[in-house]
This record gives sequence, C-alpha cells and structure tokens, in this order.
Amino acid sequence: MKKNNLLYLLLVTTNCLFAQLNNPPGLNLIRTDDLKKDLYSLADAHFNGRSAGTLDELKASMWLAEKYRSIGLKPAGDDGTYFQYFNLWRNHIADNSSIQINTTSLTLWKDVTVSQMANISLNAPIVYLGNALDIDTNAVEVKGKVIAIEANSKGINLNVSLPTWRYSRYIFLKYGQPLLKRGAMAIIFIADDVAENAWDDATENYKRGSYDIDGGANENVTTTTPVIWLHANAKKELQQNTGTIKATIIVDKYSYPSVNIVGKITGTDVNLKTEYLLYSGHTDAHGIRNIIKNDSIYYGADDNASVDVAMLANARAFVKNPPKRSVLFVIHGAEERGLLGSRYFSAHPTVPIQHIVAVLNGDMIGRNNVDSATMLGIMPPHRNSLDLVNLALAANKEGPNFKLDTTWDDVKHVEGWYFRSDHLPYARLGIPAIMYTSLLHPDYHTPQDNAQNINYPKLKKMADWMYRTGWKVANVNLRPATDKNFKLER
Repeated sequence: MKKNNLLYLLLVTTNCLFAQLNNPPGLNLIRTDDLKKDLYSLADAHFNGRSAGTLDELKASMWLAEKYRSIGLKPAGDDGTYFQYFNLWRNHIADNSSIQINTTSLTLWKDVTVSQMANISLNAPIVYLGNALDIDTNAVEVKGKVIAIEANSKGINLNVSLPTWRYSRYIFLKYGQPLLKRGAMAIIFIADDVAENAWDDATENYKRGSYDIDGGANENVTTTTPVIWLHANAKKELQQNTGTIKATIIVDKYSYPSVNIVGKITGTDVNLKTEYLLYSGHTDAHGIRNIIKNDSIYYGADDNASVDVAMLANARAFVKNPPKRSVLFVIHGAEERGLLGSRYFSAHPTVPIQHIVAVLNGDMIGRNNVDSATMLGIMPPHRNSLDLVNLALAANKEGPNFKLDTTWDDVKHVEGWYFRSDHLPYARLGIPAIMYTSLLHPDYHTPQDNAQNINYPKLKKMADWMYRTGWKVANVNLRPATDKNFKLER
C-alpha cells in the first residue's frame, strides 16, 4: 500500500513539474476576474458602442491608454505617447440632397436609400426593365439612361452572417454592376420582400457613407453613377415606363481623427530586443443603430472588446516576466470602417517594420463552445508562416487544447473572413501573421453582443492561448520565417 502511494505521488509530482515546464511564467496573471471587470468597463453603455470617427471611439481609446499606463506598458505611439492619431475621411450624402420620382418628393433614408454615392444632378426619364430574373441586359440599350429593375433573391446565397447588411450589395454585384459597365447613367432597384426586410439595416450602413485614410481608394468619391433603392410600392409608379426622376445628390466630405493605441515591453536579450512581437486588436464597434430587442447600443463586447481585454491580460503577464524580444500591443482604430487603423500603422509603424517578427491578431474570442475555436492563417494560401503556425499549434496543445475548425480558412468559405481583420495589412507585407477567433454567433453586430453574453471561461482559455503563443514567439532563437512564394488569392 505504501509503495503504491509513493508511486502515485511520484507520478503526480512528475506531471506537475512537466506542466510547469510547459507553462510560461506569467500564465497565472491572466485571470478571469480581470478579464470580466475590464470587459464590462470597455463594453459599457458609457461608450455608446465606440463607433469609429466619433468621440465615443476616442473616449474608449483614452480608457485603454490609461489601462496600458497602469499595467506598466511603455508608450510606443507618436511623440512619446500611447497614441498614433490618423486622419479618417468620411464621404456621405448631404442632408440637403433631394430625390423626386414623378411629382413626389421622397424622404431620404425613409422612402429612398442611396447605396452608391455620386455628386450628380438628374432630370431624366426612367427606363423600367422589369424583374431582375427576366432581364437580358445585352438586349437592352442602357448607355446614358436611368435604369430601374426589381430585385430578386433567387440564386443569391444568404446563408451568411449579416444577410440584411449584405443583400443590397449582392444584388448590385449580380445585376447592377453589369449595367454600370455598359454605361447606365443611374440605377434604381425596387425592393423585393428580402430587401424590404433588410431595409433598416442596409440604410443604417449607407447613411454612414464611406471611410478611408489619406491616399485610400475611398478617400474621394469618384463614381458619377448613383445607385438608388426604392420601396416595393414604387413599382406602380414605374412599370408603365412613364416615370421620371429629378435628383440632386450632394456628397459631403470631412475628416475625423481616429487613433491607434500603442504600448510596448522591452525585451531582455541584448540582440533580440530590437525585434518585436505585435499583438493586435481593435477599439471600435458599431455605435448606436437600429433597435433590436429593445436596445440600440451595439456594445461590441465580443467584437472586439474580448480581444482588447485579453491583450491587457497578456500585457500584465509580460510586464512581470519580460521575454527576450520586445512586445508591441497595438489596439487599432476604425477596423470596422475598413481596417483603417492597421492599414495606417503598417504603413507608418512606430518601430522599424522589418523588425516586427510576427503579428498575433484577435477578432471575437469570447463566445461559443468552451472547447472549440479556430485560427485563420493556418492553411495556404492564407498561411504565410508555417513556423508561426506550428508555434501556435504547439501552444494550443500544451494549454487550452481547443478543437480547431479550419474550414473558415478555406478560400471557398462564404464569409471570406481572412480578409476582414487587422492581421491582413501586415500579412500583405510578408510579416508572419495569424488571427485567433471563437467564430461568429447570432449576436454578431447587434446590441446583444454585450458583456453579459460573453463566455468568460472561454475568453480565459483564448487569452491563455494567445499568451502561450506569444511567449514562444518572443523567446525562440530564430524569428518565424515567411513561407516562400506566399501570395494571397486576392
């Protein structure tokens, strides 16, 4: 009996020692209580959903910078601060724009929506072509004409996230874009039942307009062809081909400040401390929008406060136990406006870009089954560093041991999510980059993405995984290599 007890004690002790050898030293500083407290603060109603290009985003950024300071991160933004400000350009339809069909003046965003902006004055007859499914665009002369067609959802895959946000865009790509290429002066879509159901969400997106940074493709509105949506009842006004449109569409352009929050930990190795591991998240969510289930604040708890607070937890671990390489923590502004903060930082880095050895980006890491997750950038052509992937996979095996769903990295996946988060600008530069996520859920981009609905044990495991990976990357002798001939499909 005593022998068996001694053998059991020896086995337990050995296993504990083995586990400790695999655990990075700061793991105990990643605490569920801290994650929960920080997330409730960042995803609070006080910040009104942290919409990019508003004071709410800037207020949340100041809160994050203060957390950096209290944790002990060194400022690594511009001019000895935690901040890297950049100019965010917004183009949107001015309130004094007007649209009239026949003799009826329409109320912008209620009776009519402009989905593609253009500075233009129209006074022209409307050529009604009928239902989109029945149109042979090659048989109709459209050059220089205002074309009206009825939307039709047949053949369009709506088994995607946010179908009400995307439907009008899908209709445009399938039916509108060919008409523009053939010289249509303007396009009017008449809503079908699907578009009517999507009207409020689509309108919220279009009334915001487009955003970009200096030099970006959307900095200026260059199109001269507007795309307009009318409700289904407009068919009666147009189907006899006697309709006319009078419109003055005015595009306003003005700038907002947005900001990246940048802190660092200096490495301990005399040679490696000039190299940087970069942790990446984003500040902004979607602000105040349509009411869903009696709430209109889109809190962005999972998207992306979950990652931001995990980065704070990782920072606490690294501050107390600095690795060989230096570590950058970059929480980007205006991700939801087109990856603007990461595009700006990757073009204007506050450290030499060639010294960034890897990017660990996170996007939504606090929901769904506690035992499952995934990583994007794990499969070619999205994988740009087998070395980095192997380090992340080893970290997963040693710690959280998630079952990984790699299908989301497939180039044929309908979501195309690899191209929708802040690792992308870095990967395009050839910097080894991956993205951690616990995947989408029904509360994505709704007010129900709130702090109460976060799976905190899951968030803890994801934060652990990011830290375990980061510890390996920041201490390995040779930096992760970029795969030869890496090239994205788009």
